[in-house]
Amino acid sequence: MARTDKKIRIFSALEVANICGVVNQTAINWIKNGYLKAFQTPGGQYRVYSEDLINFLQDRGMRMPEELHKILEDQLLIDTVLIVDDEAELNNTIRKGLEVLNPEWTIYQALDGFEAGKLSVANKPNLIILDVELPGVDGVKLCKSFREESGIPSPLIIGISGKNTNEEAILEAGADAFLCKPFDIPKLSDTIQDLLTKRNKQKRLT
Repeated sequence: MARTDKKIRIFSALEVANICGVVNQTAINWIKNGYLKAFQTPGGQYRVYSEDLINFLQDRGMRMPEELHKILEDQLLIDTVLIVDDEAELNNTIRKGLEVLNPEWTIYQALDGFEAGKLSVANKPNLIILDVELPGVDGVKLCKSFREESGIPSPLIIGISGKNTNEEAILEAGADAFLCKPFDIPKLSDTIQDLLTKRNKQKRLT
């Protein structure tokens, strides 16, 4: 899970103990035994990143306090991105913009549908920026294959095209959003954030 440039919440062993309803030493033992991922401060105190505490609680079916629910909603649950566009210059522009948004994202690029299919199966991207009009396999067919491919865990898909008339087709194929070219990186960033907020709210309701 990629960490974002937002302020990261860090918990002490005592705070972990209070959240889990145990004594401080129990939380320390979890850390020492490798059950709960943590790091030590220069003074020897244990500290736990919010994402590691969330994973620990979820893996064990333990109660999730409201603060951690809020952190889950706000987190960028993206670490791997696939950009699919046969215009090499635009493809690279999108990549550079996404690298600024989050330097920790792993970004793959494809110039056609065939290459995109191989990269998606091999790397299971969380976010796919997909051109509708591609040589060979077009974006609509590719989007349908992404949604049907069991090896790809429900990526967010943003369709892009120079024609507004392609919006309906790509959304019907399973895309989460559509942007008409040309668009700027702030617009793309806002779209990604909106989709993540929507998806996280849906997860809380399920």
